[in-house]
Amino acid sequence: MTTSTSTSPAKRPEDENLGLGANLAYGLQHVLTMYGGIVAVPLILGQAAGLNGAEIGMLIAASLFAGGLATLLQTLGIPFFGCQLPLVQGVSFAGVATMGAILSSEGGGGLPGVLGAVMAASLIGLLITPLFSRITKFFPPLVTGIVITTIGLTLMPVAARWVMGGNSASPEFGSMANIGLAALTFAIVLLLSKLGSATISRLSILLAMVVGTLIAWALGMTDFSKVSEGPMFAFPTPFHFGMPEFHIAAILSMCIVIMVTLVETSADILAVGEIIDTKVDSKRLGNGLRADMASSILAPIFGSFTQSAFAQNVGLVAVTGVKSRYVVATGGVILVVLG
Repeated sequence: MTTSTSTSPAKRPEDENLGLGANLAYGLQHVLTMYGGIVAVPLILGQAAGLNGAEIGMLIAASLFAGGLATLLQTLGIPFFGCQLPLVQGVSFAGVATMGAILSSEGGGGLPGVLGAVMAASLIGLLITPLFSRITKFFPPLVTGIVITTIGLTLMPVAARWVMGGNSASPEFGSMANIGLAALTFAIVLLLSKLGSATISRLSILLAMVVGTLIAWALGMTDFSKVSEGPMFAFPTPFHFGMPEFHIAAILSMCIVIMVTLVETSADILAVGEIIDTKVDSKRLGNGLRADMASSILAPIFGSFTQSAFAQNVGLVAVTGVKSRYVVATGGVILVVLG
């Protein structure tokens, strides 16, 4: 009697392959969990750069595409690049203020100046990753536990804003309808995760999103009018927003952002390793950081920005208990298709 490779035990928990169906379902759950975060940065920067709606849409598509490629590199890995852990990559929010300042400054070079600064600073970050990969000895379990807790706490303001409606300029922001819908969706998550079967429990967040969206649609709180606008498929055009420009002041500013991104990703890699109970040594950490920086170097080619691991998806791994990196890799494929 033979055993399917999709259910056979793996030597490492992250190497378990759950099969195509489960990978698609859990991968989609990861995408939906981080979707708001990955589109927020291009929305903010696109508006700051004075782009029109169609151009902002292309900026969002580029971020989805680049995030998907970065996720595939991080989860599947190639020699020297990728930690092969269940980490979703996407546009880092850490650089929004700095990139916004570059856009508004006279000598910043506009959007091409931002893209050039991201590329140059990420290259510098790639060169210094060996220094960061040696910090694992300074992170005992107590420190890692504090990091995991801090990750959750730092996401609370973001969650609160989305609970209120997402757009503070909207007259419906903070309405009881928005808060009530969020509370109902949260209650569905708790109900499914505690009372559902093992499969239902793991899919509790995805199912709650679906139910919450259906309720919002029934109450007239959704607008799908723009879904049919634009082409069904469009490959992101390299250098659509112009060739990157390199300005010293902008590059130095982005170097600070890259330092923050390296620390952020280091914490996420160590945290997810602790959550899934797998070893993360300096070599593996270095591979993860190099994937981060390599993705950030390539992302501006398509019109995207610095890439880093998404903390909310680290939390999703902890909540669902799904440790497979192939699940997250499937999420990366979904992001590429969406882009």
